[in-house]
Amino acid sequence: MATATPTPATKPAPYLRLVRASAAYDLVVTAGFAAPWTFALVHAALNAASGALGLSAFPELDLMQVFYANLMGSVVVVWSLLRVLRPERLHGLLDGVARVLFSTWMAYALANGGPDLLWPFLIVEAAWGVLQLAPWLSARFRTR
Repeated sequence: MATATPTPATKPAPYLRLVRASAAYDLVVTAGFAAPWTFALVHAALNAASGALGLSAFPELDLMQVFYANLMGSVVVVWSLLRVLRPERLHGLLDGVARVLFSTWMAYALANGGPDLLWPFLIVEAAWGVLQLAPWLSARFRTR
C-alpha cells in the first residue's frame, strides 16, 4: 500500500509560516491588553520590569488609557487569530503596514518621553514589519 506524501499545496509556504508566527507573537504580547483586569496586571508587570532594569517608570493608569489599551488589545487579538487560523499573503502585507504604523507611534512615544522599556518592543515590531514587507518589493513575489 502506498503512503501519501505531502504535496507543496498541503505544506504552508515559508511566507505563510512567517505570517502565522507574527500572529502568534502578537497573541502572546497583546492578549493581556484586551481586558481591564488583565491590562492592570500587564501594566504593573511592565512597570516593575522597567524599574528593575533602572529604566523610566510607566505613567499611572487612568480610565481612558485603559479603555484605549483594551480597544487595541481586542482588535489585535482578533486580527492575530485570523492570521493564525487562516494565514494569507495579503494578511502579511496588511500586517506589515500595521507594524510600520505601530513602530512609528512607538518611536513617537519614545521621542516624547515614553518609557524606555518600549525600545525592545519597537525593535521586534520593526523587524516583523521588515520581514513581512520585504518580499513584496519583488515583482516575482507580488505576481504569484
